[in-house]
Amino acid sequence: MYQVQRQSQSLMVPLRGCRYHVRQWGTPQPGATPLVLAHGWMDVAASWQFMVDAFSEAYAQQRPIIAMDWRGYGLTEAPSTDSYWFPDYLADLDALLDTLYPGQAIDLVGHSMGGNVVMMYAGARPQRIRRLVNLEGFGLAATQSEQAPARMGQWLDEVKKQRAGDNDLKPYPDAAGVAARLMKTNRRLGQGQADWLAQHWAQVGPDGQWRILGDAAHKVVNPYLFQVNEALAMYRNIRAPVLAVEASDDSLSQWWKGKYTLAEFHERLKAVAVLEKAVIDDAGHMLHHDQPQQLAALIEKFTA
Repeated sequence: MYQVQRQSQSLMVPLRGCRYHVRQWGTPQPGATPLVLAHGWMDVAASWQFMVDAFSEAYAQQRPIIAMDWRGYGLTEAPSTDSYWFPDYLADLDALLDTLYPGQAIDLVGHSMGGNVVMMYAGARPQRIRRLVNLEGFGLAATQSEQAPARMGQWLDEVKKQRAGDNDLKPYPDAAGVAARLMKTNRRLGQGQADWLAQHWAQVGPDGQWRILGDAAHKVVNPYLFQVNEALAMYRNIRAPVLAVEASDDSLSQWWKGKYTLAEFHERLKAVAVLEKAVIDDAGHMLHHDQPQQLAALIEKFTA
């Protein structure tokens, strides 16, 4: 199994009706800029461990490094709901920073869904961010208003399915089954990494079955259409320098099959005032698992 180089401590922080689980690494020095890590959809804070282990000793010891489990993920409580709302992630992040780092600017990193969250948050709270890193947080394909009735109907149908239990996540007989699932999704993930992640990505229940630590209600579609113009307005309001990092595999084109491309995402990024772009070679969407050393070096240099 993967051997952790830097142990984390767990904090439970009450935020907006949920007890939030936060991992903290190292012994931060007073006045140092915090580094805050935001995971993606159906992931957990522990997912950052490989990257945190890859930071240099000097970098890891000079600042607070934290990662939270979003609401309904990991060890953070799941609210009583049948669907989740994207703005709640921004409000949770805002409350977390007010609690842990009141009045202090931070360096903020987000992956995938978390990348989308941090881009929107930096537009809404530009004064709170010193440096911003977006890891494959591409946003969504452009929509047309004519799609609204069908989307709302889809949401109503999926809410019914959620209440009926039709969205329940598949259980696994043991941690090895969870690890195999992780390796099936990511062909670059090693057995040792997968075995370690499985212990944090899922939990054994009273029946002996292992279940993913993600509320099935996250699978319900958002009823409101993604508005590109609104996203661009948020991008334009970001004051911090932004590092946009992509994996060489181009997962965006694989997902959307031409309906939304990297070229279109790059066009959107032109709205960001101060931007750097980087590509991680030999990596897929889970680039913090595939190439943690490359990614840690990029972030360390950008946020120095």
